Amino acid sequence: MRTLGFLPLLTYPDASSEKFVMNAIAVAKHLDLDVCAHCIYVDIPDVSTALSGILLNVPQMIREAEYKSRAAGKKLLDALRTAAVEAGVSVTTVETNAPPSGIGEIAASQARYGDLSLMEWDATDSSTRLIAEEVLFGSGRPVVLLPSAMTVGVIDHVMIAWDGSRVAARALADATPFLMRAKRISVATVLDEKPIDKNIGERLALALQRRGLDAEVLTLRVGDRAIGEAIQAHALEFGVQLLVMGGFGHSRIRDFVLGGATADVLNDVRLPILFSH
Repeated sequence: MRTLGFLPLLTYPDASSEKFVMNAIAVAKHLDLDVCAHCIYVDIPDVSTALSGILLNVPQMIREAEYKSRAAGKKLLDALRTAAVEAGVSVTTVETNAPPSGIGEIAASQARYGDLSLMEWDATDSSTRLIAEEVLFGSGRPVVLLPSAMTVGVIDHVMIAWDGSRVAARALADATPFLMRAKRISVATVLDEKPIDKNIGERLALALQRRGLDAEVLTLRVGDRAIGEAIQAHALEFGVQLLVMGGFGHSRIRDFVLGGATADVLNDVRLPILFSH
């Protein structure tokens, strides 16, 4: 059975970048994924009054925003198809409309039909972050966050942020396609952030070794840094190309309540991260 990756292409208020398209295709090629891309165009309800139509010409502003959304989407779809052909990745595309407040909900619901979602992450773009969080906490599927500021290449070294929790175990299972292809797997446990069994890293590494995977143990200390910041700093220091971790938190109608490590990481995503919730 083929593995299916879900790829949302956002067009409003800011469009996904072509850099994200290239990064997503690179991951799809690495995992031998089939990709289903959903291009989401904005459909803005006309809530203008007679007065607003005279003073602001709201209908014209709506038409311009929707035109810009569709133009951006067509450009992204062209870039996606070109990159997919060059990489030998199978891509199907779906085009759909959504009101501004419904874009995240559409993305989360469609993500449930894939095995994992590939999402762009730009810390400076609050709308992109909000939609990525909706997919993470609302889809029930793992999400790979791809920072827009970097180019994704080979993913040979994977780090698992391991505390023995349920969500960490869920992330571990969801990361199996990456782990099976990795040349190096690091099991990272943080010793000075909360009370944990000091042997859980060794137990997981042994379990992975029994599956034929090359796994090592890394014990980390965060000191006075935020845990998410420290984990990513160590990952970059060790040359990690993908960080795997559980996503603590929940959503209450677009009001996100995040766990400490999750919030720290999402505030500054510095490398590709697979999150599971």
